[in-house]
Order: sequence, then structure tokens, then C-alpha cells
Amino acid sequence: MVSFDGLPGAVGVSHLSVYDWEAADGHCGGSPHLHLTCTEGYVVESGRGAVQTLTSRGFTSTPLAPGSVVWFTPGTIHRLVDEDALRITVLMQNNGLPEAGDAVLTLPPAHLTDPRTYAAAVSLPAEDTEAAARRRRDLAVEGFAVLRAATEAGEPGPLRTFLEAAAALVLPRLEDWRERWERGALRAARATGAQLDRLAAGDVSHLTEAAVHARIPAVHGKYGMCGRLDTYDLPGA
Repeated sequence: MVSFDGLPGAVGVSHLSVYDWEAADGHCGGSPHLHLTCTEGYVVESGRGAVQTLTSRGFTSTPLAPGSVVWFTPGTIHRLVDEDALRITVLMQNNGLPEAGDAVLTLPPAHLTDPRTYAAAVSLPAEDTEAAARRRRDLAVEGFAVLRAATEAGEPGPLRTFLEAAAALVLPRLEDWRERWERGALRAARATGAQLDRLAAGDVSHLTEAAVHARIPAVHGKYGMCGRLDTYDLPGA
């Protein structure tokens, strides 16, 4: 019997308090980055701000206020901007993949040449963590500014080059990602298919095995790319 005990659709969930650190361009907020295989969604809990996004279609700034729901697909470079204590519930497709490295920051090209060089620029030490998170945020904002300016000037080359570099950086991880996807999101989809088959056959056995699950955050205040995170340990990751 195919079963899955994770959150619906094998999504990941976390609570995010967006950084209020000011960057060189005067905006407060997080580190611009993209995901390569995961759609990301926001449900704004409190505060105000915006999410700046950059794709081959151009640059957009979407306002965020309590109750706002925003989501974007893989390849969307995004940067959260804090204007007033912005706090968000983050929903991530493919629970387990973002935690396994499905994100690349918009660092300047010199830091994107190979996985080891990139890791040296983005890894956070156990000590002086906030200072290191600020430094990588500032590097990402620097690279983001270049990509935005080129895209708005009608020059697609720099953005394309960044996307290709990002894909090359994660290439060694793809086998692991596939395994995580198979035991997570794919398994969740197959469980629904099996349930439909059983219902069509008049079989209610999966309904007799109903269960309730509950979690509280396993980690509080983790330094993430965009802010301080409260995260959960979830099945299927």
C-alpha cells in the first residue's frame, strides 16, 4: 500500500522573520536567490514589505501585507524587502530539496565558478553567524543589481549566464534530489492515485487507517537566506 504522512502535497513549511538589515541600495531585507526545481509561496502573517523578482520577462516588485499570498516558479530570482517587521509563512514545493541545496544566490560571477568556491562564499560559521549572513547578503545584492540592470537594459546575456552557472553548481546534487523527490512529492502523488483506485473498487481500507499528525518548530531563529527561520522536522524530507 502506498502511503505518505507528510504535509499535503509534500510541501515544506517554515516561519520567516525577514532581515531588517539595510543593504547598499537602501533597502532592508534578504539575499536574492533562485530555486531550480521548487515553486515557493508566501502567506504574509504580519508587517509590510515587498518581494522583488527578476526573470527573463523583467523586474517586478510585489507589495506584501497581512493576508497576501504570492508564489513563483523555479528560475525566479527573488529578494524579500522588509518595510515594517515583515513576517511570512513560507511554503516550499518538494519538501527536502530546498534543505538539500536547491537554491543559488545571485553572487558575482567570480563566486559561481565551482561548488567549492560557491560554498566558501555562502556557508555560515557557527560563530559570528550574523556577520557572515550579512556579508553573503551583500554579495548577493551586488550580483542582483548587475543582473537587474542588464535585464532592464534589454541585455539577456548576464541573466542567462547566471542561470547556466546555477545549474552547473547543483549538478552534483541531482541524484540525491531525485531520491528525495521520489520518497517525498512523487510518493505523495502516487498515494492519491492508489486511494482513487481503492475508492473506485469500493475499498475503504485507507480510510480506516486515518491518522492525525502535529508538529511544533524544531529550530527557532535559524539564519536563512532571507531572514530568521523557525523550521519543522517533517516526514518525507
